[in-house]
Amino acid sequence: MSIRIDRVVTRGGDGGQTSLGDGRRVSKSSDRIEAMGTVDELNAQLGVLCCYMTQDTRTAGLEDDVRQIQSCLFDLGADLCLPDPARAPSLTGEASIWLEGRLEEMRQSQQELRSFILPGGSLVAAHAHLARTVARRAERRVAVLEERSDETLRFLNRLSDYFFVLARHANNHGETDILWSPGRWHQKKI
Repeated sequence: MSIRIDRVVTRGGDGGQTSLGDGRRVSKSSDRIEAMGTVDELNAQLGVLCCYMTQDTRTAGLEDDVRQIQSCLFDLGADLCLPDPARAPSLTGEASIWLEGRLEEMRQSQQELRSFILPGGSLVAAHAHLARTVARRAERRVAVLEERSDETLRFLNRLSDYFFVLARHANNHGETDILWSPGRWHQKKI
């Protein structure tokens, strides 16, 4: 596939509409554009996550995984942008299978989970948790679309699981996770 972008400023969206890949004009507030925008936001969040991963010895080797996920998100975006049920989706089931395998490899070395954990810990873990929540939002946005690939939802569902496990990996395989303290009011004494 050859991509060529001649212009960035087109003025085509100045009136609150944009074009899908098939040329149809839709409102920028449509459910489909909202889903596409959330997937794009997730991809941008992964760019930030990668910046921190390269500086952390616990996760530097996993940067290629996140870059692969970013490419998958572009495929997923193409599927959203060209909502034709007759068109073979760009994102296939192989992506979810790969993601499950990578997730399980990380999970094997982690401490058993005996509590809910609070988002945070290391800087990489905090950004992985943020990516997890944006992936869940993307999943919710895609779920309302009538024309969508089942694989799109499956991948987004696995993706949020992947980032949860990655966050634990970045927190010394769960050793430095911040545990939830249920039913307590924590007041700092002045």
